[in-house]
Amino acid sequence: MSFETSDSHGSPAHRPVRVAALLPGVFEEAKSLAGDLPGWRVVSSDGAAGQIQCLVAGGLLGGSAKVTITLEAPPGIPSTTVRVRSESSGGLFSRDRAIVAAFVRPFHRRVCL
Repeated sequence: MSFETSDSHGSPAHRPVRVAALLPGVFEEAKSLAGDLPGWRVVSSDGAAGQIQCLVAGGLLGGSAKVTITLEAPPGIPSTTVRVRSESSGGLFSRDRAIVAAFVRPFHRRVCL
């Protein structure tokens, strides 16, 4: 199972986050938040590629999930788009929508307000 942010989703918690800031600062905020979320662990990050890989523990019913956070921006222009994809494995229920929202909601508050 998987779920990723898209402009076609109705909920703001399931859409990409657009930030009026340069990519390096937004990348550091995304990496910091991912490391702070309960049950989340950053396994790799590549600022040059604009990608953060995380593992999210889910327990027996939810299984674990691989989360990919991708940041895109034109060079030198303060306009960064952040996309999140969750791919769950194991467990009885998919929690991918909830996992994506668990990152997007606090991230939006952190960088957009």
